[in-house]
Amino acid sequence: MLLPRHRALDHLQSLLRGGAPGLLGDRLEPRHDGTVRRIPTDRDAVDARWSAIAPDGAPDRALLDERARALAPAFARNIENYVGALTVPVGVAGPVRVNGSHAAGDYVVPLATTEAALVASINRGASVITASGGCAAVTTNELVSRAPGFAFATLRDAGAFVLWVLDAIPHLRHVTESTTRHGRLADVRVSLEGNHVYLVFDFHTGDASGQNMVTIATQAICAYIADASPVPPLYGFLEANHSGDKKASAQSFTSGRGRSVTAEVHVPRALVLERLHTTPEMLARYFTISAIGGVLSGTIGVQGHYANALAALYLATGQDVACVAESAVGVTRLEATADGLYAAVTLPNLLVGTVGGGTGLPAQRACLATMGLAGEGHASALAEVCAAVALAGELSITAALCAGEFATAHARFARGTPAAVPTAPVVFAGAAPSDPVALAEAEASHA
Repeated sequence: MLLPRHRALDHLQSLLRGGAPGLLGDRLEPRHDGTVRRIPTDRDAVDARWSAIAPDGAPDRALLDERARALAPAFARNIENYVGALTVPVGVAGPVRVNGSHAAGDYVVPLATTEAALVASINRGASVITASGGCAAVTTNELVSRAPGFAFATLRDAGAFVLWVLDAIPHLRHVTESTTRHGRLADVRVSLEGNHVYLVFDFHTGDASGQNMVTIATQAICAYIADASPVPPLYGFLEANHSGDKKASAQSFTSGRGRSVTAEVHVPRALVLERLHTTPEMLARYFTISAIGGVLSGTIGVQGHYANALAALYLATGQDVACVAESAVGVTRLEATADGLYAAVTLPNLLVGTVGGGTGLPAQRACLATMGLAGEGHASALAEVCAAVALAGELSITAALCAGEFATAHARFARGTPAAVPTAPVVFAGAAPSDPVALAEAEASHA
């Protein structure tokens, strides 16, 4: 990462303040003084861990109250070195109406977050979607990948290995089925880079998010390769960073990882004016300028804040929250139409499930049950609800920016002081953003 010269000097010189020039070297040297306390790792050693981390050995009751202690056995398969549980507030947004290929109904969506204004914003977007008759949503793909990498002495050996692997795919499918009842190997993609080979295994994972499932299956495949390959690799790794796991990547954006969903809604003009306090034309203009801003900043995809909606929904429903890093990429599109606004979102990397992982924990399962999506048979429906919630968030935040209400909303919900933030009107034909009728009239005069 490149740093401006003056900024690098400021940071490095701050380490020398108040000491001799040699202080920097002293501060960065390894230290072996004192006794480092060991944290007990036994599953049931909660009190022993508190003795190691707290001076008086007493657990902080905000972390380990009676309920958190009682729930310790339920968390055993989801956490190590357990010392307590956080209380993250959960709000609900909606109902949001989803007319999907898998999700069909009005969903009250639980969102776990500490960010003020988020639930209110998504709730507003959800009300607009529902009042418009709901959003259409379609799941277009479902694959979870794992990508081992192998090294060979020569490119010729690497090529011979690839030919053998492609011929052995039926055997690799059989190996996969020996590790899981729900997953199956769908395809194998190959990347040949000199004498390195990357095998991108794509799996169907049923109603599980599938990260652990595909890891275990790929380990078994790698063991089969080590035993059966006529061209043994010099060495290999279970994951060689080619799958896109837990990071935004162009590969996942274009090819998809997890469930790929696209959703759309047509919002009548009167509803835009009434609920979003702006006009379809202004929303479309914002989309244009924000899309160019995204290109200039190098984002993958063009969207406002998918991560906000997905992180809150993932946390509430027991998903792997780190997967937001890859799930929160995609494309939002806003277009003014003759009778209102067309809005669409496309999210190609939704890593969600309704079984396995954290989805079976009591509170998280309750959140899934609130939507009627707990247990088997609901993962694709959950993905479509995720897309609907992301769409709701995009509509609301874009409208807030167009109407000059973005800062005041955060001040009102987070600080309770809306008057402390001046309105920042959008400059458009002299019309204040808080007057949607004036905005509509101004738009009409320019038509």
